[in-house]
Amino acid sequence: MLDAFTKVVSQADTRGEYISNDQIDALKKLVTDGTKRMDVVNRITSNASTIVADAARSLFAEQPQLIAPGGNAYTNRRMAACLRDMEIILRYVTYAVFAGDGSVLDDRCLNGLRETYLALGVPGASVAAGVNKMKESAIALANNPDGVTRGDCSNLMSEVSSYFDRAAAAVG
Repeated sequence: MLDAFTKVVSQADTRGEYISNDQIDALKKLVTDGTKRMDVVNRITSNASTIVADAARSLFAEQPQLIAPGGNAYTNRRMAACLRDMEIILRYVTYAVFAGDGSVLDDRCLNGLRETYLALGVPGASVAAGVNKMKESAIALANNPDGVTRGDCSNLMSEVSSYFDRAAAAVG
C-alpha cells in the first residue's frame, strides 16, 4: 500500500514526468482535509465495538435464522467468528479512510473473501447486510459535528460510504 504522496510520485516517475499542478492541488486538498479525516477515523475506531455489536444485533433481529440451530452464527464459536470478521472489515475500512485509498481494503481484506465465504457456506448476502448496518452506524457517528473539525464533510462521508459499499459488494 502506498500513501497518496508516494503513489503520485511513483506514478510520475514511472511516466518520466513532473508532478502536475492538478496532482499537487489534489495533495493539498488531502492535507487540508487531513484533520477531518483523522476525526472520522478516530470516531469510528473509538466506537468500533459498539458499531459491530449494534450491527450484529440488528442483523440477527432481522435474520433470526442466522442464530437459530443450524444457522451460520449458531454456537458461540460461529458467533465469535462472525463478529471478528465484521470487526476486521470495519478496521480495514478505517485504514482506507485514513490513507484516502481503498487499495489496502481490497488487497488485505476483500480479495478472496467471497470465495472463502462460499467455501465455508457463509451467506454473503447476510454479511453484506451486516456491513451496510455498520456503514449506517459509522456514518452517523462520523457525521456528528460535536467535538470535531468544522467544515464540509460531504465528500469525505461519500468516500467512507464507498468503502463500506465496496466491502458489501465484495462479500455479497
